[in-house]
Amino acid sequence: MKYILWALLLVSSFSSSYAVEKSTSLPQVIAEKQRSVEHKNRDKYRHPRQTLEFFDVKNDMTVVEVWPGEGWYTEILAPYLKDHGKLYAAHFSADAEQPHFKKNLHEFVKKIKSRPKVYGKVELSVLQPPTFLQIAPDGSADRILTFRSVHNWMKNDQAAAVFKAMYKALKPGGILGVVEHRNSTLRQQDTKAVSGYVTEDYVIALARNAGFEFLDKSEINANSKDTKDYPEGVWTLPPALRLKDKDRKKYLAIGESDRMTIKFIKPQ
Repeated sequence: MKYILWALLLVSSFSSSYAVEKSTSLPQVIAEKQRSVEHKNRDKYRHPRQTLEFFDVKNDMTVVEVWPGEGWYTEILAPYLKDHGKLYAAHFSADAEQPHFKKNLHEFVKKIKSRPKVYGKVELSVLQPPTFLQIAPDGSADRILTFRSVHNWMKNDQAAAVFKAMYKALKPGGILGVVEHRNSTLRQQDTKAVSGYVTEDYVIALARNAGFEFLDKSEINANSKDTKDYPEGVWTLPPALRLKDKDRKKYLAIGESDRMTIKFIKPQ
C-alpha cells in the first residue's frame, strides 16, 4: 500500500510539473486563445517563437516591452512571464499631446484590464521622451525588447535618449533585442527615417553610443521581396496598405517588411 501511494504521489507530482511547464512553454502560449486570429495570421511574417528564442527570453525573467502598441507581442509575453517572471509594458503617457498616442494607450489598457487572468500582472511604465524615460527600475531588467519603433524615435530626435533609457534599465549582462524595418545599405540613411526604414549600421551605432555591445543578428524576419522604394514608405506594405486598393495584390504578395533582428548586451 505504501508503495502504491508513493507511486501515485510521484505520478501526480510529475503531472503537475508537466502541466506547469506546458502552460508556460513558448509554443503553447503562442498557440493559445488569448491571441486573436488576426494576430496569429501575422506569425508568418513576425516569427514570434524564433524571435523570442533568439533574444533568449526565459519565462522567469524580468522583461520590458518598449512601446507595445496594441499589444501584439504582449499577448505572448504576458502569459509566458506571469507565473515566474515579470513584464513591464513601457507605453505612451496618458498626458501625451498626440491623439494617436492617447488612443493607443487607452486601447492597450482596455485590453489588459479585460483579461486579468492573462494580463493582470503586467506593470505599466511610461516612455515619452523627453519627460518620461524610466521604463523600469534601474538595473532591473534581464531583457528589453523593441519591435519596429526605432524609426519613430528617430523621427522625433529621441532615439539617443531612448537607447540610454533602455541601457539604464537593463542589468549588467542583460540583452536588448531590436526588430526594425531594414533599409538598404546602398541608401544613405535619413536621420528622420521618413520612409520607416533604418539601416542596421545606424541602429548598431545608436546602441553603441548608449554603451551597448553588439552581440549577434539573425535573418529570422528577413523578406527578400521587399524593395523598400514605395510611395508611402514601409506603410505601403501590409498591414497598413496606405494605398488601399491601388496595387493591393502586388503589396500583399510582397508581405510585411524586411526586418533586421539584432541583439545587444550591456557589459558586465
